[in-house]
Amino acid sequence: MVSIFSLPSNASVALKSTQIYPHLNNHTTFPQQHDRRQYDTLQSTNPSSRSESPSTPWLNLTDVRPADIQYEKPPSSNNPENDMRLFDKIHGSMIGMAIGDALGAHVEFRPRAYLEQNPVSDMQGGGTWGLKAGQWTDDTSMALCLAASLIVNKNFNSYDQLVRYKWWWRKGYMSSIGKCFDIGNATKASLDEFVNRQHKFCELYKIKDFKELDQLSDDLSSKFDTNCSRDNVDSNGALMRLTPIPLFYCQSESGTYAVHFAGESARVTHGGQKAIDACRFYAALIYAAVRGKPKKELLDPQFYKQCFQAGWFGQKQLHPDIVQIAEGSYQKKNRPEIKAGAMAVEALEAALWAFFHDNNSFQVGVLSCVNLGDDTDTVAAIYGQLAGACYGVEKLPLNWIQQIYAKNFIANISDWLRFEGAQWWEKKKNMRGST
Repeated sequence: MVSIFSLPSNASVALKSTQIYPHLNNHTTFPQQHDRRQYDTLQSTNPSSRSESPSTPWLNLTDVRPADIQYEKPPSSNNPENDMRLFDKIHGSMIGMAIGDALGAHVEFRPRAYLEQNPVSDMQGGGTWGLKAGQWTDDTSMALCLAASLIVNKNFNSYDQLVRYKWWWRKGYMSSIGKCFDIGNATKASLDEFVNRQHKFCELYKIKDFKELDQLSDDLSSKFDTNCSRDNVDSNGALMRLTPIPLFYCQSESGTYAVHFAGESARVTHGGQKAIDACRFYAALIYAAVRGKPKKELLDPQFYKQCFQAGWFGQKQLHPDIVQIAEGSYQKKNRPEIKAGAMAVEALEAALWAFFHDNNSFQVGVLSCVNLGDDTDTVAAIYGQLAGACYGVEKLPLNWIQQIYAKNFIANISDWLRFEGAQWWEKKKNMRGST
């Protein structure tokens, strides 16, 4: 495994993040009134602050909405400046995704012609789902399920991911309104299959209480086939929830882990090679963005080739349709040629097209995604994952962050991804050193 990027080292990010997110540092100063207002807005209102061994049982609560969870903060580390540099990027990706999702929610499924006559320019409620401004849909809900699984398990666990997706589908876990109201056909079909397999597994291993299936031991869960999708499912439902994977594994010296587990995270609900490879490629971009790769180099048509040569993709090349996008097909297309559709290839190209043309403005890029029409929330959420990681939370519109439902919870989840990702990488290095 070869590393071609290093973590960003801009000390100003650390200083500003300390001012805005005091849960990363107990000694906070406010040289500017603007920073004071950001602190007042984003500060956690009533989190618990236990500092012993990291424990996250609050992420297993299925009957409490995210904004109402009494969460705990991760322990502090010996390198607060690095923590805050990473947090700026990780939180930028998570909240950027939620902003895109919420901006597009009220016009989801609207055709482009409608949005050309009625362009979206700000956060709004109502519309398709009747949500309040700032509430998000399945994209962010499933991403929070994925993030919770990585944090609780301290690593990748496909069985637990499916359990949490099932909780969201049946119980409203990690929903902005307390119930599942928007679920893709491919995801629902895979979760139906997962539940059917759980019943058969229960009989095979003589598990008396079906509820015990949601807390299987590692030994038993390893015997469960979690690839619950058909092989030809290439829609965008895995790509829309992807970002916790590269964010968790971003502290590794190589993008290999982020790329590999991105593909595996897709496979449980979207088994088509295009859907899997869209996630693998996008994970490489997000990983590189978090580690400080400049935007110009992220968009370089040679980026994929460089990463492949560095070993990130193993011996498995991307699907030709994804390679075409990776090599910059979207850079040669005009807006009428871009489709914001439900397929992974379409959504990936649309998000990258917006990123390429956003003039280094998150606001410009995310609104251009929404105003493409059709799968508005998902394309904007996909854009937000990468753009937020590239620009950092500091560059995202504060007035939109303020409106996002459960914004403090999302900030805390972002910090836990940073913390547990660091713990995982430290253990991985120690294991390699002992062999």
